[in-house]
Amino acid sequence: MEIILKRGVVMHLVRVIQTCKTTGDRLTEKQSLSLAPKNSENVTLTINTDETFQEIIGFGGAFTESAAYTLARMEPEKRQEIVKKYFDPVEGLGYNLGRVHIHSCDFALGNYTYVEENDTELKTFDISHEKKWVFPFINEAMKAANGKISLLASPWSPPAWMKTNGEMNNGGQLIQKYRKTWAQYYAKYIKAMRLEGFDIFAITVQNEPAAVQTWDSCIYSAEDEGIFVRDFLGPVLEKEGLSDVKIYIWDHNRDIIVERAKGVMQDPEAAKYIYGVANHWYVSEAFENLSKVHEMYPDKHILFSEGCQEGGLHLGSWLTGERYARNMIGDFNNWQEGWLDWNLILDETGGPNHVGNYCDAPIVADTKTGKIHYNSSYYYIGHFSKYVKPGAKRVEVKLQGITTIKNVGFINEDGSIALIVMNETGKDESFQVEIKGEFVKYILKAHSIVTLLFIQ
Repeated sequence: MEIILKRGVVMHLVRVIQTCKTTGDRLTEKQSLSLAPKNSENVTLTINTDETFQEIIGFGGAFTESAAYTLARMEPEKRQEIVKKYFDPVEGLGYNLGRVHIHSCDFALGNYTYVEENDTELKTFDISHEKKWVFPFINEAMKAANGKISLLASPWSPPAWMKTNGEMNNGGQLIQKYRKTWAQYYAKYIKAMRLEGFDIFAITVQNEPAAVQTWDSCIYSAEDEGIFVRDFLGPVLEKEGLSDVKIYIWDHNRDIIVERAKGVMQDPEAAKYIYGVANHWYVSEAFENLSKVHEMYPDKHILFSEGCQEGGLHLGSWLTGERYARNMIGDFNNWQEGWLDWNLILDETGGPNHVGNYCDAPIVADTKTGKIHYNSSYYYIGHFSKYVKPGAKRVEVKLQGITTIKNVGFINEDGSIALIVMNETGKDESFQVEIKGEFVKYILKAHSIVTLLFIQ
């Protein structure tokens, strides 16, 4: 039986890809489903392809110095495996985005910058520090991805001499007389990266501007961020011929994203330079705050720029994968346009991290034994990134019935539809999917996730 969609499009096949805690299924393709008339299921997910929302720009993770250094310590064949598992569009997760830090962050081997002390004219500016580990990683990833990876660049702190506290760590603020110099630093970085063949498509103003961290950090109030964008960063990028580079503000948690967006963009002269609002998942799962930002500023764009499982490694944890998918479903149902994980790889310590802020990653590479660990998060991310392609649009999915399952749906540019459904409970959940009066039934196992891919 066929599913008839608008404009005469016919759906011929429903592919099933499943990951389940209690079975060996890990992004495993199961038997395709048959379409049938409506049955007696109590829970129905109705896909309405006539109602579409935001366009998806893609998925990726961060090329931190720690990740690149970890990769460099693995044997060549293991390096190749890791890179392929992320960036190969068929054998991997199909990542097309990446994030890079403008000089050091906590997941670097130490504090460093690209200029010498007190070089206010930036004559000594040099990004060659990254040629040892970070650039080779990005180049390998680009090759595996068949060419282009779009990079988001973020600073964690200005150089110590530009800051009120005289150090890169422990917060502090940008000294006002250095605001133009700091804005020029971004421009030099973007140009230098592009000369190396790397596509910096966007920047954030400051990573986590509301948090005093023991690592590289810098505080901006909403007013400070708005003034910096309005009077320095925006004009400098424009003058340097870099107005194509998108500027995202905030780059911090969802909990106060509404207040921050309003605080910065209430000034139209600042807002004109701002492409969108970047956000992290720490502290809050108030996904509805993203929709509030969208409703206030429908012409601005929303991007997930960082998230990870904190507190060291969590090898073997299934809850980690479920956290990723729960956040991705919640985010995309509230206007998120892309999703960037934090460290692509970490070592057996959950680092290296120059202040001991160890975390988890979807892939953990044991540099002592050579073993590669694939966490549940790796597979859960894949249910989105492998089947929701850049250019896809979220579609309306109406839920009828009482259930704990979570879902989100997308239509790709080729007309295929990816419906992702997750069950976080300890019992199986039964449901049916409806498209244009045709139905398909599925029993979603306990602690599992499925991508139903409707193909023309």
